[in-house]
Amino acid sequence: MRIAIGNDHRGFEFKKKVINILTELGYEYQDFGSYDTKSVDYPDIARKVGEAVASGKYDRGILICDTGIGMSIAANKVKGIRAALCYDAFCATRARLHNDANVLALAARLSEKTVREILNNFLTTGFEGGRHIKRINKIETIEGQG
Repeated sequence: MRIAIGNDHRGFEFKKKVINILTELGYEYQDFGSYDTKSVDYPDIARKVGEAVASGKYDRGILICDTGIGMSIAANKVKGIRAALCYDAFCATRARLHNDANVLALAARLSEKTVREILNNFLTTGFEGGRHIKRINKIETIEGQG
């Protein structure tokens, strides 16, 4: 599984923790920035990661900012992206099972234990399909895909 990861200036330090966990778990990733704590506009990073995932070059994306809210809003503007802001493992599991989320938005304020659980669930849980396919199709219709 290939993962696209990105952050704004507030998520830079936290991204290092996320990358350490991804590496420990054996995942490949590409870092789309930012690469320091200098102020950047989160929509630019969200767009890069979103487009990388939507293109099919990456299987999943991870975005990090102070709260995760801005990144999730911006990423969801990219056609084909279903970004989920997750603060716990339960939400990460449901985002994959029911929504086939392909981008995970994280707050840079989470504990390492919590983010480890979120990442594990988001990266190992498959899409349940079934009754949820109809709902995903409706989302795609809203964004002009279906």
